[in-house]
Formats: sequence, structure tokens, C-alpha cells
Amino acid sequence: MNSYDTISVLSTNSDLLRGNMISEIIRSRRSIYADDYLKKSISEDLILEILTNASWAPTHKMTEPWRFVVLQGKQLINYGKFMADYYLPIYSKTAPNQVALAEKLRYLRNYPLPASCIIAIILNRSASVTIPEWEEVAAVSCAVQNMALTCTAYDLGSYWATNGPAIEFVKSLGLLENEQSLGLFFIGHYDAGAYDIEKKRTPIEQKTTWLN
Repeated sequence: MNSYDTISVLSTNSDLLRGNMISEIIRSRRSIYADDYLKKSISEDLILEILTNASWAPTHKMTEPWRFVVLQGKQLINYGKFMADYYLPIYSKTAPNQVALAEKLRYLRNYPLPASCIIAIILNRSASVTIPEWEEVAAVSCAVQNMALTCTAYDLGSYWATNGPAIEFVKSLGLLENEQSLGLFFIGHYDAGAYDIEKKRTPIEQKTTWLN
């Protein structure tokens, strides 16, 4: 084998390694909820790395239609209180008794506290470029996926909350006229060894059509 062949083999192996690494990260990504977080902090540099990768999502006409707000410390407490207040009218009607109601509200208030941080996801539509809203939402969704994959690569748990209180809490942070709340992205440390969830996907052959 000459030097050219050696370089070609090494290049091929390197390509395969990179391909295997990204496939492993994509296929091992899971939504890990705050119940399973270990209440450990992460550095500002790592948060910025996660958000920088978000900013490299595809964006039509380079509008970059995202804005993020990093919530830590007292803001986690604030969100817990917000959730409890949000669900109080609902659970007041459905809880079997006052003890059960108090326990549910306690759970909601404490739920966000183990997170390392929560990031508000905001759609910031371009005021100068006309683009269909769905394309802008798709761009933000790609940005959030980049965040999730980066968290997986760093052995962090994450998930994107888009339920009622998540949407409304982001609105309470103060949005501009061209902005829309797209919920909250939770990030936290977790015990991967104790978190064994096997999720299946439909074989891609069942969802793919080939046209020649």
C-alpha cells in the first residue's frame, strides 16, 4: 500500500468515525424531564456553547428568528410558583381532597428546581424580510434540536416544554410585538446509568417513498 492509499484509508475511517458519532448522538437523544435531574449547575461557557450551536440552525434568508432568555436561580423558583398558580383552578376541581391538592401544588412548585437552567424559546420574526411564519417556526425548531443534541453530546438531560404554563411564563418575561412564546427548554444533569428507556421508531422504509 502506497502513501496515497494509506491517506485514503485513514480519511475513509475518519469519515466513518464522524458519521458514527453523529448517528449515535442523534439516536441516543431523549427527553429527560426535571424529575430526574440531579440539581447540579453547569458553567456559563457550556450554556453559551449550547446556544451558539442553536444559532447555527438553518434559517431562510438568514433571518435568525430566535431569541433566548436563560433562567437560573430565583427564576426557577418563580416558574415553580407560576405553574402552581396556573394549575390551581384546574386541580381545585379535580383533586380528591385538600391533602392531594396541596401535594400536587408542592410538586409543581418544586418541579423546576433541580434544573441547571431553563431557557425561554422565543420566535423573533423579521420585521424587514417577509417569510411565512411556518418557516420561521421551523428554523427555531431546528435551533432547539441543535440544543438538544449538544446536551446529549455533553451527557446532559434536556427537553422542550410547550405546555400552557411554559408558553404563558415566557409571555410574562416581556415580548416585543413581533415575538411569540415557543415555551421553555430544560437542561439538567442526570444519572444516565439509572435512566434506561428504550424508545422505538417506525422503520424508515415504512415512511419513505422512492421515485425514479
